[in-house]
Amino acid sequence: MSRRFGSLILYWGNEAANHWRPVGQWQAQRPHGPPSADSAISWRDFDNLTRSCQLRLWLKALLQMAILVNIMPENSFSALIPEQQIAIVPEFTLESGVTLYNLPVAYTTRGKLNEEGNNAMVICHALTGSADVGDWWGPLLGGPGRAFDTSRFFIVCMNSLGSPYGTASPVTAKDNDPSKGRYGPEFPLTTIRDDVNLHKLILDDLGVKQLAAVVGGSLGGMFVLEWAYFGKDYIRCIVPIATSSRHSAWGISWGEAQRQSIYADPKYDDGYYAFDDPPSTGLGAARMSALLTYRSRNSFESRFGRNIPDPSKVQTIGGRPRPSTPSEAHFHIHNDGHVVKRTSISRQNSTTDAASTAESPAVPDNVADPQFHGPTNGSLTGGDLPQSHYFSAQSYLRYQGRKFVTRFDSNCYIAMTRKLDTHDVSRNRADTIADALAMIQQPTLVLGIESDGLFTFAEQEEIAQHVPNARLERIESPEGHDAFLLQFEQVNNYVLSFFNQVLPDIMSKDGGAPEEASVGQITKSSTFGEAEVEDITAW
Repeated sequence: MSRRFGSLILYWGNEAANHWRPVGQWQAQRPHGPPSADSAISWRDFDNLTRSCQLRLWLKALLQMAILVNIMPENSFSALIPEQQIAIVPEFTLESGVTLYNLPVAYTTRGKLNEEGNNAMVICHALTGSADVGDWWGPLLGGPGRAFDTSRFFIVCMNSLGSPYGTASPVTAKDNDPSKGRYGPEFPLTTIRDDVNLHKLILDDLGVKQLAAVVGGSLGGMFVLEWAYFGKDYIRCIVPIATSSRHSAWGISWGEAQRQSIYADPKYDDGYYAFDDPPSTGLGAARMSALLTYRSRNSFESRFGRNIPDPSKVQTIGGRPRPSTPSEAHFHIHNDGHVVKRTSISRQNSTTDAASTAESPAVPDNVADPQFHGPTNGSLTGGDLPQSHYFSAQSYLRYQGRKFVTRFDSNCYIAMTRKLDTHDVSRNRADTIADALAMIQQPTLVLGIESDGLFTFAEQEEIAQHVPNARLERIESPEGHDAFLLQFEQVNNYVLSFFNQVLPDIMSKDGGAPEEASVGQITKSSTFGEAEVEDITAW
């Protein structure tokens, strides 16, 4: 069982990283002037001190950056999330019986909690997501007409244990004490249930008395299902999207393959790698593998086919010298996409190059396969050295792999995929999945994707079939699992319609009629989601 605590605290200042001192209540120690370096203060107190709206917003942004830098100097990933708050839980016991001390929990809030404390909505992030809902579900977030209407709901998103984005994980300090070093591979296994129990404490401290809704997709959908077992008096409705009632053998196997990619990187060093020199090659390969489960075959075929990349977007992993001989050219073609360690190659027979050049067979002029010689007609050799040509699909995967390793940690990836493996709503709760799902009492909207090969539509049907008050809707898309992060209009329409039906008191706020659904425009590519502003087929 987790242990309750009296309050949470936000810190800033140079001393905060090394001295964690509790403060009685949020309102305690109200300062009467500029905060000193070792001050502890809540944003509520800070708002009272800065009456000017513009000044308050400007100073708050500066202080939030100071919090992230000073509370977690050992974890640079936490600084990637804007307007994030860090709460410190003095003590928390996991399902395994392991107790963590002074563990940080990262979260964001949007909107305002009403006096009754019953208009809160929890949004749960996916495997490599963060507490920044605006990044990956931004078009659904806003005012009237949006599913995540901040004029009606107090929206809270909390970062999961094991994730690198602020909550306790392999990249945070043991017991929040930098002198003890990071957890690294010694971070304990955590479960979906650990997260919801921990996050419940955050909500309690924020003053939340009841959750109007809990929404999430993929891993986030697993959180949603676990939240439901707090009961209908605490949670009024749930929306699990593209998820499962227990992680499948297929999902477990893909997770294992991805972890093995990381283990195979020589830099992994049993998880004790240098933070500034991580096993990026292994993590990048794991990400590429995962991406193939997030999209569908038809999606890749229609987007990329056998096209070659835009030359300006060519992605190679590590530079390579220009080959001077056919053998070197063949060597580099063979290792294209690999971080080559050799600057030149050794050959036992120096006559190989001359022989291969002189005896190259004739090739028909109509050869146009980019795998061999690019998109134009011509000989494979034509007197020139062979060139490395590859496909847009390969270029896109490399691009995604390289982008991912700059924002995620390998030990965290291992921890998060192992968390997925623990998921089973019937574990220690019921004899069968059907019996466990039948215990969920809330009105439930289940959203599934026909083309999803990772969390199949059949798995969504299973949830909807056994949850007594559930309805099932289909997201139409060829994009596979990632459709819930791409088909914003469909998701918004389904969720908004559901809320209008089951939360009429909140949705008809001030006596007005519910507004028509509308979604915002994507203005930038998502960091933690899948939306891209630019045309990915150009890769």
